[in-house]
Amino acid sequence: MTKVEFYVSADVEADGPVPGPFSMSSFGLAVAGVHDGDAFHVSDPTERTFYAELKPISDAYDPEALAVSGLDRDRLAREGQTPAQAMNAAADWLAAVSDELSATPVFVAYPLGYDWMWMYWYFMQYASNGSPFGHSRCLDLKTLYAAKSTSQITASTKRSMPRHLLSSHPHTHNALDDAIEQAQLFQNIMRWNGLKP
Repeated sequence: MTKVEFYVSADVEADGPVPGPFSMSSFGLAVAGVHDGDAFHVSDPTERTFYAELKPISDAYDPEALAVSGLDRDRLAREGQTPAQAMNAAADWLAAVSDELSATPVFVAYPLGYDWMWMYWYFMQYASNGSPFGHSRCLDLKTLYAAKSTSQITASTKRSMPRHLLSSHPHTHNALDDAIEQAQLFQNIMRWNGLKP
């Protein structure tokens, strides 16, 4: 029996380059679509979403990294969710969507290395049941584009992509906005026939 998968576009904002010494400030998740084993079916990425802002886990931060999201670190320390609250709530949301769609979640990001590093580390560190995506159920949009366009990874930037693939949703550095924008990019690349050599 073929497993059905649903694709979760994920975006992370953080106050430094790596988790542990630094902190994840916020993250957004948006369901981009479902693959039933035969075909990819688009979902409205604004319909099923999750967003959290988190308390810092250390005193260290890079001011330039923090400035990207525009989030106030002092406010996060006062009002943000604890990492355990945020990651368990995200895991519960993913489980509910999984039940609703009768499907297994797959993590999607651009670039995968950054967002996956943060989310996997936080899930393994703070969620009661670890990562809802296992250790490798993930997809990199740069690689997907490179394979379909026969481009090198270094040339697989948004600036180099055909305009019709790009999302019309604004890139605001709010993690949920950016997860929705990225979900639309993913949908467009999935439905694209690619560049023929």
